Amino acid sequence: MTSSAPSAAPAAPSASVLDLAPVVPVVVLDDAADAVPLARALVAGGLPAIEVTLRTAAALEAIAAIAAEVPGAVVGAGTVISARNVTDTVTAGARFLVSPGWTDTLLDAMKASGLPFLPGVSTTSEVVALLERGVTEMKFFPAEAAGGTAYLKALSAPLPQARFCPTGGISLASAPAYLALPNVGCVGGSWMVPGDAVAAKDWARVERLAAEAAALRV
Repeated sequence: MTSSAPSAAPAAPSASVLDLAPVVPVVVLDDAADAVPLARALVAGGLPAIEVTLRTAAALEAIAAIAAEVPGAVVGAGTVISARNVTDTVTAGARFLVSPGWTDTLLDAMKASGLPFLPGVSTTSEVVALLERGVTEMKFFPAEAAGGTAYLKALSAPLPQARFCPTGGISLASAPAYLALPNVGCVGGSWMVPGDAVAAKDWARVERLAAEAAALRV
């Protein structure tokens, strides 16, 4: 293994990340002060699993704040692309990990963390390689660009043991077609956390959009 997690890792979700809610909000925060009210709005709307992406300097602080102050949230880290990212996010309090893709080094680090993780795939060969490593739950990214529902439907017969969280270009309108597939547990998206709502701190709007997304469960 290339990296080991701190000994006091946070408790993992009792259920699969894919089964916590039909939609996992993909959150990009520039200001960590927005993390707690945003997470509370998402949880109130019925979306407890929240992926905070490591795309901004505020991400780790945001994860730590949600983990400490929003007990109904299952906060995860997205855009995890290195062993250092794994260590930092586990220390911050992340309860699951999501990567846009994977390498052996990154996969080893995510496994060593003890947390649930969703390595990113976009090809059949990547799926088969993960199945060889004992990984059956994956992120399909970028979903729309990589073939969308037609691609995932084609995978379901030869590789039924693989389950996916498609992310990338999915909207409220397109999500139901993904969720209807037998190999899709949930989808990832950002439409319930629009940038203008976050900038305006319109948490009531975020809660309404989250409730619409939560109602998509089939």
